[in-house]
Amino acid sequence: MTTTHPLFAEALVRLGLDLPVRTFPEGTRTAADAAAAIGCELGQIVKSLVFAADGVPVLVLMDGSSRVDVEAVRRELGAGKVTRADAALVRETTGYAIGGVPPFGHRTRTRVLADPGLLDHEAVWAAAGTPHSVFPMAPKELIEHAGAVVADVRERD
Repeated sequence: MTTTHPLFAEALVRLGLDLPVRTFPEGTRTAADAAAAIGCELGQIVKSLVFAADGVPVLVLMDGSSRVDVEAVRRELGAGKVTRADAALVRETTGYAIGGVPPFGHRTRTRVLADPGLLDHEAVWAAAGTPHSVFPMAPKELIEHAGAVVADVRERD
């Protein structure tokens, strides 16, 4: 059984995409959960994370094995302050709950940054609008559909 969030289903139709959305009853809320369910590397999972840059929402697409460097996001955007968005802002901005935010198909148009680490893979997996559904896509295509700018915003050890 495949369940696609209605907002994401609309986006797929609008973009002319026919993606193999897969549903996992055990959930894919975290990158580790998704990688385990799919049977892929953690780095092949796309985390769609919302931040607020001077109060304005921005989406960062990061590979599942890495963390976002908030200071790097701040520099990239030329913002005074960048903070992690709370659940209400994530839902208001994207139309989805944390754990199910896809890289595109959001309620509002948002600035999007994509970490270049995503391009290290032939295919990546991203949330399809729910904490139980994911889809695969070539990273370049995903970045293009998200309208993302590739920016190195990965936290370094």
